[in-house]
This record gives sequence, C-alpha cells and structure tokens, in this order.
Amino acid sequence: MTSTVLLTGATPALADAAWSPSPIAWTTCPDDPDNPGVPDGECGTLRVPLDWDRPHGPSIGLAVARHRATDAAHRVGVLLADAGGPGSSGAEIALSPGYFGAEVEARFDVVGFDLRGTGSSEHIDCGFPAGAPDNEPADQTRFAVLRAYNRQVVADCRARNLPVFDHADTATNARDLDAVRRALGEDRISFHGASYGTLLGQQYAERYGEHVRAMALDGVIDHSADLAHFVGDRAAAVDELFGQFTAWCERTATCALHGQDVLATWRRAQTAADGMPFPHNWLRDQVYGDMRIPDWDDVARVIAGTAAGSPPVRAEFTPNYESIRLAVVCQDFDLRMPDFARYSAMHAEELRRSPIMRGSTIGHDEATACLGVAGPPANPPHRLDVPRAPRILLLSSRYDPATPYAWAVNVHRQAPANTTLLTYEGSGHGAYRRTACTREAVDQYLLTLKTPHRDFSCPA
Repeated sequence: MTSTVLLTGATPALADAAWSPSPIAWTTCPDDPDNPGVPDGECGTLRVPLDWDRPHGPSIGLAVARHRATDAAHRVGVLLADAGGPGSSGAEIALSPGYFGAEVEARFDVVGFDLRGTGSSEHIDCGFPAGAPDNEPADQTRFAVLRAYNRQVVADCRARNLPVFDHADTATNARDLDAVRRALGEDRISFHGASYGTLLGQQYAERYGEHVRAMALDGVIDHSADLAHFVGDRAAAVDELFGQFTAWCERTATCALHGQDVLATWRRAQTAADGMPFPHNWLRDQVYGDMRIPDWDDVARVIAGTAAGSPPVRAEFTPNYESIRLAVVCQDFDLRMPDFARYSAMHAEELRRSPIMRGSTIGHDEATACLGVAGPPANPPHRLDVPRAPRILLLSSRYDPATPYAWAVNVHRQAPANTTLLTYEGSGHGAYRRTACTREAVDQYLLTLKTPHRDFSCPA
C-alpha cells in the first residue's frame, strides 16, 4: 500500500501546491425520498489526485454539498462539517437542516463532502463472506482461524475496491479537505468534526493550521493511542457508563429493572445470552448501541427481557462502517497483533478494565478486524502538534463509550496552548447537541471565536 506520511508542524507538501483544483460546478441536489434536502442546497463533484504524492496521476471524484448562508449580508464564511464514522456522509450533514444552531446556519455556508470510500465518493463495499469465526478466540488454533479469515476478507475487499482502498487514510482525507477549501476560494475555513471526524480536524490543523479560522471537535479521537489504550480505554469507559445506567435505574420508577439488583440481573442476562443461538456477545453489542445514545429505557428492557428468556433482538445498521474501517482505522492506528500471545494480553487488559460489560464492542471489533491488514499503518499514530492553528474547542461527554473522556483529556494535554476542553457532565457519544449549554458554547465560538482559555463544563 502507498504510505502517506504526515510531518507534524511541517508546511504542506510541494505536491499539494503543484496541483490546482477546478471550480466545483454546483447543481441542484438530486431528489432523495429519504433525505429531501433543504432550500438552497447545492451538490457537485471535486476531482482530486488519487495519490497526493502523484498529483498529476489518476484522479477520483469527491461528492460535495453546500447549503449557503441564509443571511448573506452577515455571512461569516465557510463551515466544513464531518460527522465521522468512518462511513457517514459529510455531504448529507451539509443538507441536514437543524444540525447546527439557527444562527450558524444563517451566517455560514455549511459544506460537507463524502470522504473517499464513503457515500458517493468511490464507495468501499467489502461484501463479507458468511461463516465469520468468533472474534474472541480462546486458543492459538482459533486465533489462527480468525486471522486467516480476516486476511482473506481484507484481500478480497482490497481487490474489489482498488485503487481507492489503498488511499483512504485520514492524512489523505485531510489533503482532500484542503482541496475543497481551495476549490471554494477560501483562505480560511471553520471546521466542525464529530467522532472520527475529530481526527480529520486534528490532522488538518496539523498540516494546514494557518488555514483554520475556528475548529470544534466533538467526541475526540486520540491519535496517539496504542493498542492497549485504543481497546482498554474504551473498555473502562463502557463500564463507567454502565454505572450511570445503574444509578438512573435506581432513581427512576419507570426503569424495567427498578427495585432490582441491576448488576445481578445483568449477570443473569449475560448467562442466558451465552446459551442463546445468536452471535457471541450479541447482548453486550446491543446494550452498547443503546448506551451510546443513551437510551436507558431500552437498555433496561433488553436486560430484563434477556434475563427472563425473551430477548428483544433487533437489527442494527451503520453506513459501510465495517468495510471502510479496514481502509481507514487500520491505517490510522497500529492495531497489529502478530500472534495469539499479543491478542491474549490485549484481551486480558480489556477484561481487567471492564469486568461488567466484558470489554467494548467498538474497541475489540476494530482491533480484531485489523488482524487481516499487512504492513505498518500508512498514517502512523502520533501526538497532536498544532503550532500554527488557532485555539481549538474540544468537547466530550464525561461518560462516552465510543471516544472516551480520557482521550479528550489526553489530546488536550498534548496541545494545552491551542485547545480548550468543554466537558458535558452526562452520558452518551458526543456532546454538541445534548443541551442548550453545549450547543450555545459551540455556536458562539464558531460565530465569534470567543471561548474561555480555561476549561469549562455543562451540566448533564
């Protein structure tokens, strides 16, 4: 695979300057019955180099969408938005009324683009074969089976999604983001990234800090995390969040487990689930999905029903996340486990830090999915270094199971002179849209650039 190396604090590569974007030809967005769009929504395509180190080689098209500022007389500029995943559509965010506050939408052109491999930008689809082995192997033999299966999955996925599969890491996406800025004719942009989109923002600020006007990162990815922290921090966070659920249930009469020993009922549900004809850890995964929201009522119903022998199983869907993560997450983080001993050490650590939930769905699944990826990561993990960027607003829920609060704290420590941390003292993945306090703090920062140099918090 081609490796894109990011030199933190360095000026943009000469290859970027050697390429000039063509203006985006904006047209009316195509009709979509599931997402009818908004007035003034515009769509277009921007062609960028497939390989930024070969700017005059083959190119690919990125789907771009824009919603113009409705108060043009007081327009602030362009706000690029990415909702993360990986696998979500940035173009869709730009056309989603109400995602940002009314004044932000009035005074910014909100722009989003589908990152390569997602949405309408060379969509990566693996088509996973049936018969996937358990991704919690109990011995060397089962580990070898899992690794062989994953290697075949990656090889097949790469073959059916070339050439974009080899050029989809977040450092590459950051160069695409600057291409969008240049095509729009903007000297500086504001950026709002959520979840995995926070890594895109960080890498853009590292490489193109002088082109950042404002940046808000919600649900912070820590790019410096090694395997132990990538999995272990998430495992610890999900157990802390389960504690918040237990406290809610104890004080809430409508909780399906109110008045019971919640932890004991959870243990009974786990035992019952282990004996049911469903995929391994399906109960943990379903409860984890509810806790990300959080939907405490459904968590309680799922646990109560499973403990009683009647599990409320339902389907979950995430836009091509399981495919795109092989080309993105596995190239952004060093999650390689060469042997069963390394896997066993990782798994023991997540169980040590998460005795209640038996680890984190997302952390464990991403680490084991990357078993099939060969070679070092194209976008090596490193500490945040943003000397040329303005002050960045970091947001995190205190109890976030997907991007743990510890990650936001650690990223803040890596760049204390350039970041302010806003803590939402509540539960769930992401903080911006939780309360009036969190929304107003972000909106006012984006509009005025005013944010306290000291960290602050919003109540649950």
